[in-house]
Amino acid sequence: MDTQQYMSMFLEESMDNLQVLNESLLQLEQNPEDIDKLNEIFRVAHTIKGMAATMGFNQMAELTHKMEDVLSKFRDGELKVTQKVVTVLFECLDTLEKMVNNISDDIDEVIDIDDIINQLEAVAVGHVEEITEAHPQDNNDNNTFNQNEIKEKMELNEYDINVIKQAQDKGYYAQQIDINLSENTLLKSARAFLIFKTLEENGEIIKSIPGAEDIENENFEFKISLVYLTMHTDKEIHDLVLNISEVDKVSVSLIELNNDKVKKVEEVNSKVVSSEQLKEKEIEKPNKAHEARKSSNSKASANKESKESTGVHKKAHQSVRVDLERLDKFMNMVSELVIHRTRLEQISGNYRLADLNETLEQVARTTSDLQDLVMKIRMLPLDVVFNRFPRMIRDLSVELNKEMELIIQGQDTELDRTVIDEIGEPLIHLIRNAADHGIESKEERIAKGKDPVGKIKLIAYQEGTKAVIKVEDDGKGIDVEKVRAKAESNGISTEGMNDNDIRNLIFLQGFSTNDKVTDISGRGVGMDVVKTKIAALGGTVDVISEMEKGSAFIIKLPLTLQIIQALLVKVGTETMAISLGYIDRVIAYKEDMIKKTNNREVIIYRENVIPLIRVNEKIGLESSDSSKNFIVIVNVGEKTVGLLVDSLLGQQEIVIKPLGKTLQGLKEYIGATILGDGLVTLILDVAAFV
Repeated sequence: MDTQQYMSMFLEESMDNLQVLNESLLQLEQNPEDIDKLNEIFRVAHTIKGMAATMGFNQMAELTHKMEDVLSKFRDGELKVTQKVVTVLFECLDTLEKMVNNISDDIDEVIDIDDIINQLEAVAVGHVEEITEAHPQDNNDNNTFNQNEIKEKMELNEYDINVIKQAQDKGYYAQQIDINLSENTLLKSARAFLIFKTLEENGEIIKSIPGAEDIENENFEFKISLVYLTMHTDKEIHDLVLNISEVDKVSVSLIELNNDKVKKVEEVNSKVVSSEQLKEKEIEKPNKAHEARKSSNSKASANKESKESTGVHKKAHQSVRVDLERLDKFMNMVSELVIHRTRLEQISGNYRLADLNETLEQVARTTSDLQDLVMKIRMLPLDVVFNRFPRMIRDLSVELNKEMELIIQGQDTELDRTVIDEIGEPLIHLIRNAADHGIESKEERIAKGKDPVGKIKLIAYQEGTKAVIKVEDDGKGIDVEKVRAKAESNGISTEGMNDNDIRNLIFLQGFSTNDKVTDISGRGVGMDVVKTKIAALGGTVDVISEMEKGSAFIIKLPLTLQIIQALLVKVGTETMAISLGYIDRVIAYKEDMIKKTNNREVIIYRENVIPLIRVNEKIGLESSDSSKNFIVIVNVGEKTVGLLVDSLLGQQEIVIKPLGKTLQGLKEYIGATILGDGLVTLILDVAAFV
């Protein structure tokens, strides 16, 4: 079988499942008695193993199998959830993630898994051996059930009993299904898979004898016994399974719990549960729960209406995977359409044709709707970035021997996928910095009268045309004098700087106040990366701090990097564009407004001192002799400056085009745009000016 056609699906599903395992293991560590979470972990791990084996990645399947051994000990109550055991499982997940990345990057590297396998085996050593299935030795009639033998095999442990109790409380029936396959069955494993698939469409299998691995390897005779939860009657399930080809005999009986002991009773007739009740009480599979978390409310609503109208309980396909390259091409085509629309509007203004104006209005509306749609298609919630950080804080807490808690807010805030792809690395640096530099040890915090558990907050929200991301900690804060001393020793003059300016010096390359170099931070190679990355995305980063209260790093990013609203201005003889996202207001320029402080030009506006930048001098152009100039007041992070321009040309929607390799070193510009008349106009990078 050619598996390459499924490679893309395998990689995406594997990364999704690994992330689910990371999140679920964290939650299980906090709540070791959470049976539902344990069940989800086991099922997702089994899915990964099955996919890897199908694709021929045997090493990955072997590692996941060993991981399943440990998880099964949890399920059977033979092993307790401890920090040490969870740490080993996390190492296992990291190794699996490295394997998936190597497959994705087409790196033919053999990863040594002996050490991690030894650790997994060591975790399971000394516990009760797994119950292996005893095959009947002297059985002349394979079509006849030995009820005593089956009852012994299907002895339920505490985990199974708890699951059945919870299901029965919700109105489900717990059934034992005993199935005999025909002795002429050639592919027993495939037939068993079909039986499982049919049953799971109408309920959930919580236990099988033989186990899933034995069934996959066809290491069983022709008998299968299952514990099954469903809303359907015994007769319905009996007929459902018996209709599958190569099934000779089926016995369905109800399981009742009495004083925590399992007792089989005679088949009973139960009232038929309507499809509406089944839909409301259907048990969520782990993979469906994961899909639901990623789905929008509208999608869920549409799915519900579809189910109500058709009475079908299968989940319809409500989304499709689209190659990112196609989305980029789609975006570029819409961008070109916006440019041509602007040109048509100019032509229409020149000729003043009523019919043309009316048609053009329709085209403009449709183009705007199409533009909004493609923007939304490209948007992703920050959750896809934030979900990796709880695990990171957990590992840092163990490594640094500090008690820390991560609080996430606003993870549903959406950003353009281009921004999402790049924002992860800066946030990693900021969170590691907060954990290492900010949060004190437990003893220090108690001595200061603080909560022993340090809090790191990751907050996101939308503010106008920008997204704001904050990384806050309640640690010791940034010592301004220490930063000043370090700056002076590095030859950086701090004369005339206020405390906030001095704090922001930590973003300089190679600047670190940590005397001791650690694996977490301390070489000064983190914060400058943050500044550079955020600036490349057209955003800003600032720091606010108070001694013994903590620090807050504030990142402001554009929601999208493709189409923006801009103010067109004249600088000398050139037309320039400034993103409206930065602009606070525009005021008329008067010569007597300018003052000087520390040999720098400033203006006094509404009792605020605002630094003034002459744009023509900054970019090397001669100023025009215009009698009426303007000052564009812009906000970049926490800073406000005034940009002196020669005249204003109006507001316009523009498409950002990259400058290309030849001009990419020009820091004053974030790109260029093509106006309706075909003129190429540069877009000023306001953040670089400030």
